[in-house]
Amino acid sequence: MVWTRMNVTRRNFLKISGATVSGAALGGLGLRGTAAAQGRVGSVAVKYSKETTTICPYCAVGCGIVVHSHNNKVVNMEGDPDHPINEGALCSKAQALKQISENPWRITKPLYRAPRSSEWKEVSWDWAYNEIAKRIKKSRDAGFTKVNASGQVVNRNDRIASVGSAALDNEECYLLQKWLRALGLVYIEHQARI
Repeated sequence: MVWTRMNVTRRNFLKISGATVSGAALGGLGLRGTAAAQGRVGSVAVKYSKETTTICPYCAVGCGIVVHSHNNKVVNMEGDPDHPINEGALCSKAQALKQISENPWRITKPLYRAPRSSEWKEVSWDWAYNEIAKRIKKSRDAGFTKVNASGQVVNRNDRIASVGSAALDNEECYLLQKWLRALGLVYIEHQARI
């Protein structure tokens, strides 16, 4: 390999640096979102589909995603160029998010495995919800403390904990918090803090 010496003057260095900074600044003005919007207009499947915005379910960042569906089938997913967090960019996990809706191994009905059983059986949603509610009520009643050792009213439950999901938006987190506090939970955590 032959190395040659570059003759860059201080003035040329400042010109090159200024051009680089200017280009980077112009790149952040939303031009990526415009190109993404123009690219999706040409697709016929996307053109006649319903557009819905959502949040990526993978991590705690909360990137915005635009989902295009037609006849109850997802035809396209892409980053939301108007979202303040990701501005249309997506990580590799979020780029493959469409595969979740098309996965033939995706579980769409609740499954239940009885204690000491090795077999899973398909159950109805009503049965599953009722069973979950019964178990939460049983655990809450067994672990509920009205008054602590000092005689102070605490109304808390130390036997149930909750770890929230990064896929929840602010409104869903608010409702979940209200419900968990109503149950008397003390140990409430969120994925974004872990």
